[in-house]
Amino acid sequence: MSKEKDISHSILIISSSEQFEVQVKKFLVGFRTIEVRKTEVLARQAVLEQSYDLVALRLPLPDGMGLDLAMDIVENSTSSVMVMVPRELYEEVANELSSYGILVLPFSEESFQLEKTISYMKARQDIIYRLSQKIQKAEEKTEEVRIVSKAKLMLMEEKAMSEDEAHRFIGRMAMNHGISRKKAAEEIMEELE
Repeated sequence: MSKEKDISHSILIISSSEQFEVQVKKFLVGFRTIEVRKTEVLARQAVLEQSYDLVALRLPLPDGMGLDLAMDIVENSTSSVMVMVPRELYEEVANELSSYGILVLPFSEESFQLEKTISYMKARQDIIYRLSQKIQKAEEKTEEVRIVSKAKLMLMEEKAMSEDEAHRFIGRMAMNHGISRKKAAEEIMEELE
């Protein structure tokens, strides 16, 4: 499978632990944005101001457990969220957050697990990006079809053209003026209104 183009990612690291921050940053080669917030309050402010592809959250935070923060981020964005918790809280937190699509991991000294998780989250965001691009193109095409159809109807009513004649008229106008069919249709509608 060929890669289209490398997608540049952004990450928000939410942790009061310098060690966690350093450990995560080791695996962020090629990220366009790497931001760190030490408290839940500062993290909430950051996600209101900017969207992030990935969020790495180490719980608990100095000003709260952070479970609601993780759920709010997932519910209000397309961010992939990873939460690391003390081993004794792992099962309880995983049961609560897994249904939101949040990856929950117990604290570990093994970089391998963290590296694989970040790699998985990047791949997930790449899929989301490609799907959003396809949706955007489909929406643009649908809008073009809607506008061209409306212009054809106006030509059929105002100029007594057949549907084929109206279709060809719009195509010729677009070609002669070096513009898109959508732009030609918009100009025709403006002229006929």
